[in-house]
Amino acid sequence: MSSLERKREKHSPFTLNPDPRRKTSAEIVTEARHSLRTLRTQRPFTPRDNHRQLFGETSRTQDSRPPSTFSLYARNFEVPDSRPGSGTRLSPLEHKPRLPVAQDEDPDPVSPMALPNPPSDPLELKRGAVGARARLFRAGSLTTLPPVARPTEGSLRRERQNCKSDGEIGVRESVNSVSSPEQRELSAKGRGMRALYVEPTDRERRDKDSGGPSKPAPPRTNSVSGLRFHGGVDSSIRPGEGTGAGAGARTELGTELCNGDRPASQEAEDESVVWNVKIFPLLQELESIAAGGSEDAVERLCDACDCLHGALAEQGMLGRRCRKRAGLLRALFCLIDLNSAQLNLQLAKLTLELNVSGKNLLNICKLIFKISRSESNDILFQNNSIIDSLLCMLRCEDVCVSGEAVLYCVGTLKFLSGNSALLRLLLAKDCVGVATLLIQKLHPLSQPDHTQFTIGGHIHVQLTATLRNLADLPESRPLFISHGTLAELCLVLRHHHGDQDICTNIARVFSKLSSYSECCLVLAQTPGCYTLFIELLSKHQWKQDLVVRLLFTLGNLTSRSSEARKHLFTAEGCMSVLLGLYHTYHGRWDPPPAHTPRTPPARDTCNPCTPFLGWWESKDVLVKLVRVLANMSIHPAVGPTLAANTDLIHYLLNTLELRSMQESEELLVNVAATINNLSFYQEDSSVVRNRGLTVAKLLLKLLLSSSIDGMLEATHVFGNLSQSREVCDFIIQNNVYQFMVTLLDSKSPDVCFSACGVLTNLALNPPSRTTLTQEGAHTKLADCLRDFGPVDWQLAGLVCQTLWNLTEEGGTETVMNNQEREALLEVLTLYLNEEDALQWTSGDDMRDFHRLCWELEFLPVAKRLRDRIQTQTD
Repeated sequence: MSSLERKREKHSPFTLNPDPRRKTSAEIVTEARHSLRTLRTQRPFTPRDNHRQLFGETSRTQDSRPPSTFSLYARNFEVPDSRPGSGTRLSPLEHKPRLPVAQDEDPDPVSPMALPNPPSDPLELKRGAVGARARLFRAGSLTTLPPVARPTEGSLRRERQNCKSDGEIGVRESVNSVSSPEQRELSAKGRGMRALYVEPTDRERRDKDSGGPSKPAPPRTNSVSGLRFHGGVDSSIRPGEGTGAGAGARTELGTELCNGDRPASQEAEDESVVWNVKIFPLLQELESIAAGGSEDAVERLCDACDCLHGALAEQGMLGRRCRKRAGLLRALFCLIDLNSAQLNLQLAKLTLELNVSGKNLLNICKLIFKISRSESNDILFQNNSIIDSLLCMLRCEDVCVSGEAVLYCVGTLKFLSGNSALLRLLLAKDCVGVATLLIQKLHPLSQPDHTQFTIGGHIHVQLTATLRNLADLPESRPLFISHGTLAELCLVLRHHHGDQDICTNIARVFSKLSSYSECCLVLAQTPGCYTLFIELLSKHQWKQDLVVRLLFTLGNLTSRSSEARKHLFTAEGCMSVLLGLYHTYHGRWDPPPAHTPRTPPARDTCNPCTPFLGWWESKDVLVKLVRVLANMSIHPAVGPTLAANTDLIHYLLNTLELRSMQESEELLVNVAATINNLSFYQEDSSVVRNRGLTVAKLLLKLLLSSSIDGMLEATHVFGNLSQSREVCDFIIQNNVYQFMVTLLDSKSPDVCFSACGVLTNLALNPPSRTTLTQEGAHTKLADCLRDFGPVDWQLAGLVCQTLWNLTEEGGTETVMNNQEREALLEVLTLYLNEEDALQWTSGDDMRDFHRLCWELEFLPVAKRLRDRIQTQTD
């Protein structure tokens, strides 16, 4: 047996007649009842942000944070969506060759090949009187698209020579789906738009030269959009005619993309045909609907956008693969001025899938953010897959290049996570995993000297707020563990320890998740988290909402893990920081007037300037702080040190003295529980032991209060302090023993157990033993044994030990009459029979546990008590 264990045995609570052959009542309390107990408390309330904005009114400096409100119009977008300028001024060329005017610049700088840019289309219609429709959009007409470049034979020949013979993606054409040159001029009269022109095929040139153009085909319904267009595009040619080898074959136009040995010029021609047949009619339809001004225009425009998205996806023209992407984006941007949230969300989804970048990406993210600011638009996000596009963007986008766009994107997710239905949708789409990945991508920006440090901090504020909302869902806990999110958040805390917004959001995540054992274990095993938390408490000691959540998290960690208690105590500056917080918040606490209600002020309507809010919040910090101290004191290497800490005991006793049960019941109960844990250690250096009488006097108000919890904790402390003769005399002189005897009538086994502990120690002193006998303690102890024995063998064993101490000298003859001895002997005989004793126990597991308690806690002392009674009876 170690020296520490010998000290515990010698100075343990409820000291009895030392007998090495049986367990003492101290062992019963410490092993069975866990005299050193962890404390529970309520998790701090997380207020709901009623205003959807990027940052709070008092957070961050106004001049450095991006705005939450702004206006967006079509003119704010750039077309074409091209590569940003390098900022380098180039020297002018001495020779200025004649270059064709670029009619449709390729938005993708890395696209495979673009057609040459010829002069303007000679068939372009004059933009004369265009009527009221032209005034609909300030940025231009939807279908005011530049004509497709008409390459010359020489340019086509050069392109074919420069193209590889394999690996090109082409479109299988149908011999009946190529329209004539005349029909490729989509009717634009009265619309104020230019027609798209596609280079005619060889067959069409021969027909034109011979004077026998193809016959126009009847109108046909587009298979993608279901729209019927007339005269603009001829969707068929005469059977048997084609544009190349295999002229008799008939396949559906654009239904399949394939790899083949087709030159780039042929691929461009195929795409132009697809554009005219599939895409351009839908753009015409968009303009027609918008110009019509009907009541259901928004719904029809949204449907048309869906059809357009489907057509682009079917033809593989999403992303940057479409040569007409710039014109397409121009057409979509024009619709933004209609100022419809539903339509703008559809446009934003399509635009993101066209892989915009730079200023356009930023403006699209701002547009989505603006829509998400209104709770009435939440239903639009539920009925749209825009969330998938946003999460995909966060996975792929470079935060160093598009930091502000990422900021508004994450801000949108933060707003949406405030809606319970959308919160579950975000969780189902693995928003936790995406957020963790983004955190990892932001780590390089977290160096203070990094040029993107500020924007990285802004993104972290939105990201951690989103995770804070996701942590409310029980289904999110396994994801936080599997993705390693808790460790990543600790790293963010270390990098941004001076940012109160980030620290508070992460503290809220930890306070929620640490309430559950699996997350608490993962966080407890995170290297350096205890030192990190202590540093944050020291740095932000005046920020109450951060301090209270960090203390709550530490209380959860120390309540479940013995290693956590030791690691926290050994963290650098732990006790000095905790005692500093105790001094700070205990000194700030001004008790409220007597008429102040005991309930806290309403969290969502309270005014921060009210005088009582500071009182309540200060008390909340002290409750969480005392809980951490109580949990730490359980560790055998920490408890004696804390019991010998003069400043700590002074603060605890001062709290007991100055605070009332009416204003701060939970705090006083926690203080009593902490003193109980510390009073377990009876070393000579223990301040609690040396000031036992003072502690006993202060605990009287808890013992006599109407609070059951306060009375129970005070009784526990008296059980430990009653080992001192000075405290025992105080209990007798102030009639505290009468209260303990009365508690034996309680229907609560825990209350009876605590009372028995005090009576056991009092019965060791002969004068006190006589006083207890006169009070009728033995009768109530016998009743307690009869009532609780079959359901609580630990309590039954302690009752038998108390009766043994009461009959130590004079025996049962001077304590009980014959009738009382016979009744007690009958109960003991019944309970000593194993079969009779365990007949009330159901279930194999519980039966094994009760048998163990019966054998260890009850059987030895009950046999000795029965033998004594039988001897004196005979």
